[in-house]
Amino acid sequence: MSKALLSLLFFFTANIIVSQNSFESIYTASARPHKENIQIYFNDSEGNSGYLPISIVKGANEGPVFTIIAGVHGFEYPPIVATQKLMAEIDIKALTGTLIIIPVANTASFFTRTPFINPQDQKNLNNAFPGKVDGTITEQIAHYITTNIIPVSDVLLDVHGGDACEDLIPFVCYYDNKQKPDQTALAKKLSENSGFELVVSYGYSLSDTEPAKYTFKQAVQDGKTALSIECGKLGNVQEENVDLILKAIHNMLAEMNMYNNGSGPHENIIYGTDQVYINAGVQGIFYSDYKAGDKVKKDAIVGYTTDEFGKVLEEYKSPKDGTILYKLATPPINIDDTVMCITSIKENE
Repeated sequence: MSKALLSLLFFFTANIIVSQNSFESIYTASARPHKENIQIYFNDSEGNSGYLPISIVKGANEGPVFTIIAGVHGFEYPPIVATQKLMAEIDIKALTGTLIIIPVANTASFFTRTPFINPQDQKNLNNAFPGKVDGTITEQIAHYITTNIIPVSDVLLDVHGGDACEDLIPFVCYYDNKQKPDQTALAKKLSENSGFELVVSYGYSLSDTEPAKYTFKQAVQDGKTALSIECGKLGNVQEENVDLILKAIHNMLAEMNMYNNGSGPHENIIYGTDQVYINAGVQGIFYSDYKAGDKVKKDAIVGYTTDEFGKVLEEYKSPKDGTILYKLATPPINIDDTVMCITSIKENE
């Protein structure tokens, strides 16, 4: 092994160790109340470097550890703005337990305004879990969250919104993991008390050895209570969606007896289940008269794709009766893009 490679390996290893110890030492410190903001730095063999910002907020009294992650996709702005407001307004003397807040998990995506992926290595952080300690920068960030953040969390909330090209109706969701009934019951309870009208459950069949891929699915696989919010659309900041997210976090913290600033559940909760997806088989220009929240009938044509000269290449039919949770809302479409997600709505569970 060359001296240059040895030097690079030493720098990489030392950098990770120092970063890990800084989080561990702050998290395990006995002082309460206490708030500290840190940045965990990463370097990969492809020459990429970056960091993960983490705010550790320890309340006056011992209690649960509630982790909030925003910006896994850096073009989803309402979750990022909501966590900024939360960090500014939280009264740590009134907090019981600990908040771990990652306000922008994918900083490279955020600062370059890149939808879905980290432009440095072209990887989607929400498809990279559990990650790799010696992988590309995205894989390293996923690995760090998997090995340092998830293990100390009692509850993990992963906050998303509609990316640059996505129209979306607000909802809160959890995995219906029958193998871990206590964690699933708490995730469902937190979802129902979040203040969102729409509560969506996803089926769960992941084994303990399969890659989880998704951020909060990794936490579920690791035996934690985990759930997610989807709120916001089209890569914009809608203040009403920022407020919905912030209200939901306060309601969840109130339900956990961590912070007394909740406003209670929505008065008319509805439930989404049995999601189905329509995916594109061609590249072209996408058209649809539908929007997120619209009801669709089975076999209804919900959109189509043409080539650059207007020739129809593909039509998309709804596979069932349901409601559109989210959909592609801009003309460019590529093979395997999600055209839309359709859910079945129930008035009660």
